[in-house]
Amino acid sequence: MKPRTGRMDRRAFILEAGAAALAAPLLLGRSHEEAAAAREPKAREASYYEKRTENKVVCRLCPHGCQVADLERGNCGVRENRGGTYYTLVYGQPCAVHVDPVEKKPLFHYYPGSQAFSLATAGCNFSCRYCQNWEISQRRPEQVETVSLPPEAVIAQAGRSNCRIVAHTYGEPVVFFEYMRDCAALGKEKGTPNVMISNGYIEKKPMRELCRYLGAVKIDLKAFTDKFYQDQCGGRLQPVLDTLLTLRGEKIWFEVVVLLIPGLNDGRAEIERMCRWLASEMGPDVPLHFTRFVPTFMLKNIPPTPPATLHEARRIALDAGIRFCYIGNLISEAEHTYCPSCGKLLLRRLMFSIDNEGMKGNRCTYCKAVIPGVFS
Repeated sequence: MKPRTGRMDRRAFILEAGAAALAAPLLLGRSHEEAAAAREPKAREASYYEKRTENKVVCRLCPHGCQVADLERGNCGVRENRGGTYYTLVYGQPCAVHVDPVEKKPLFHYYPGSQAFSLATAGCNFSCRYCQNWEISQRRPEQVETVSLPPEAVIAQAGRSNCRIVAHTYGEPVVFFEYMRDCAALGKEKGTPNVMISNGYIEKKPMRELCRYLGAVKIDLKAFTDKFYQDQCGGRLQPVLDTLLTLRGEKIWFEVVVLLIPGLNDGRAEIERMCRWLASEMGPDVPLHFTRFVPTFMLKNIPPTPPATLHEARRIALDAGIRFCYIGNLISEAEHTYCPSCGKLLLRRLMFSIDNEGMKGNRCTYCKAVIPGVFS
């Protein structure tokens, strides 16, 4: 596909992308017949929608509030109206399954050093022009190879893979809400907590339901302006801020990640406003990660984020009162966790390896201060 200089909407992208499929490692080796069968969407009635006249439905899962006519799909491409009943087409059908360190999500204060059984289905309710997983997020179920992996199999496979947690990640787990919820509910029962790695574009009621079962959430805060969300992602800022407020109110562990893109969301004034809001509304103990942009997808003409920009953003966050601020996609001392009370090094990170000799349980071994998070 040739790169474009203007914005491509979801329908134009799908038409141009065609039916190319992404094959996750565990799907390799299938026959053509098996692969074709796997691409046929499996339907299950969706949650959070309203029936209207003339077989129309209104989706109430995310803030798009898609009004969907019969035989049409919502913005995400994976939820379809069939005769006035709304269906999810991706339940139990992940197209990517891997084992990752939890630090890769990134979650730094949630069972650090553990492995995460990570999965994703096709689809997303955003159309980010810089998405690093666009081969998954911007596909429809028919355009990817999948494997049948119901919640029972997910939890069992996580155990066989020596994974402490299950991560719903890569694409956007909001669009496979029912699958994630059922995995998380079973995981909570079996002692295998689930985490949600998300853009936070979800309505309050389904988010609150998820909080009953999830162990932790990581939210990608794309920027702190509505213009960025509209121009670069196809969404709005306020619903994401509302999700963060919901998470704080539900008292679930969560962390926030901001990808800094040169010239688009890395202005000092914007970062200052964001950090002041986070410190005030989320409190000083919610970890904040600033990560380095690398050219990809439809933003290949923008250079990588300068290291100085990331370090300056971290200084702004610390000055605003945020006690745990990290830098990602760049090897530096800002990957480590330091005790906010005595300043000693607690968790030393190098890429995805970790040394936690400065921690005993959830306390600093030097001054015994409690470090917020969930630690084994």
